[in-house]
Amino acid sequence: MIAYKIILESDTNGTLLVSCPDLPGVNTFGEDRDDAVHHAVDAIETWIASLMADGLDVPRPKKVRNLSRNEALVPLPALTTLKLELYWALRESDITRAELTRRLKWNRESVDRLFRLDHQSRIDQIERAFGAMNKRIDLRVLEPMH
Repeated sequence: MIAYKIILESDTNGTLLVSCPDLPGVNTFGEDRDDAVHHAVDAIETWIASLMADGLDVPRPKKVRNLSRNEALVPLPALTTLKLELYWALRESDITRAELTRRLKWNRESVDRLFRLDHQSRIDQIERAFGAMNKRIDLRVLEPMH
């Protein structure tokens, strides 16, 4: 699971301002803590999708040991996590999207969809893409974060 730390700050109008130190372009707000965290997920996904669409580096979240009262960890949805891990794996390899397309014997649009967060890719397709890079998915089920 990928989770980014957010900072929640009280605003003068009673809302909470949200920022993400690992992703400086992420800024949003919420009426209360739960609403702010909900908006943070959307803002983080939007920012990451933009970076991926432009072929830019997506910073990995820094390890967090302790959170202060005005901080929270925002876990990303499972499909977003898989797509982001696939993006990182591709960028860290010597494989281009064109080469991944060739290895999978798919059309380019099908491969490009694997990297679009707004597309509901199938898990078996993502697994095949990892397999084409000699990688595999390892999943765990954990207790909820508190």
